[in-house]
Amino acid sequence: MKLIVLDRDGVINFDSAHYIKNPNEWIALPGSLEAIALLNQSGYRVAIATNQSGISRGIYDVATLNAIHDKMFSALSKLGGRIDAIFYCPHANEDGCSCRKPKPGMMQEIGHRFGVDMRGVPVIGDALRDLQAGVAIGMQPILVRTGKGEQTIAEGGLPEGTLIFDDLASAVQHLLGDNA
Repeated sequence: MKLIVLDRDGVINFDSAHYIKNPNEWIALPGSLEAIALLNQSGYRVAIATNQSGISRGIYDVATLNAIHDKMFSALSKLGGRIDAIFYCPHANEDGCSCRKPKPGMMQEIGHRFGVDMRGVPVIGDALRDLQAGVAIGMQPILVRTGKGEQTIAEGGLPEGTLIFDDLASAVQHLLGDNA
């Protein structure tokens, strides 16, 4: 099985320093939904791993998060795409959980649920913590320049072997060109 793990905010949709608090604030980045549909058509299972501390902070609830994801699912389905699973951490950093990126808990759970050895599986994010969570269990780190990507590059310290692309669409084109 071909599997890929994507961060959500800053990779699939525009990010906000004030959180994506409702479906109206969820706006897809240009080409991101088409890229996911292309992954699906090329035989990839697509999982999302996203920190959603707005839940524990009381900024939005799980029902609102589900409504945001329903909007994403609907937009994707119109393009022939789908997300196979969404994993999210509802905790704040100070909660000390094992699922919040950069800890690898969500990535380990994705591997367990899909029955996949995560070594070499691509993980695409816009922040260092996205990549660190994957690298901790041997995943292939891929950084996009969208969202916090440019800031992440400027701060340095990327894991060895990190691939960098302008956006999700260009990362997917590279993956499919190499693995088609």
